Amino acid sequence: MLALAACAPVPQRAGIPTEWQASPNFNERRPNFVILHHTSDDTVEQALRALLDPLRSVSAHYLVGRDGRIIQLVDERARAWHAGESKWGAETDLNSASLGVELDNNGREPFTDAQIAVLLRLLADIRERYHIPAANFLGHADVAPRRKTDPSPYFPWKTLADHGFGLWCDPPYAPPPAASDMALELRAFGYDTGDVAAAVRAFKLHFLPGDGSPGLDEGGRALLYCLYRKSVG
Repeated sequence: MLALAACAPVPQRAGIPTEWQASPNFNERRPNFVILHHTSDDTVEQALRALLDPLRSVSAHYLVGRDGRIIQLVDERARAWHAGESKWGAETDLNSASLGVELDNNGREPFTDAQIAVLLRLLADIRERYHIPAANFLGHADVAPRRKTDPSPYFPWKTLADHGFGLWCDPPYAPPPAASDMALELRAFGYDTGDVAAAVRAFKLHFLPGDGSPGLDEGGRALLYCLYRKSVG
């Protein structure tokens, strides 16, 4: 391969002749996050039309159908266009650091058992190959709280966490210290707190999907503190 590379045409960089010397000392880029989405479509065929349309400029590495079918759309080594403007902790370009998984679901229905079963198998395979930490399996709303609300409140985050994909705390929760700071804990957990209300909504979509009240009550604050402690500890 090195001999072939040495014979390759000299590449041009902005009109400047550049000598090519292939080094064997490199690695492929490795994803460190998985971002989960729902398609907002009624059928997998509708989702495929959008994800394969060059005019839509949207893609994902995998599409998981309601029936448990898995369709790979982008090589894992490549950067798919699924997260858009996004942020988690210090990472400000999730497209470059993640694999995107779209779930065939319109956002108004439960996810099917077949779909979740095969998703768990897919995530286990990804985790084994890339050693992605449990805390780095996230939803689109988590990394883009001002813009996105997927996957929907029907998504079974606790089931995923029980299998090691995401953090979770079960009640009863220890009360947070009196001096605890909600915005600081959200930010330390990973949320973009440029808009704290949006960050709270995304947090509740993931961890308290049945709670339609504004803000975080005492129980929600205790849950956040528990998750914050897990994320930093």
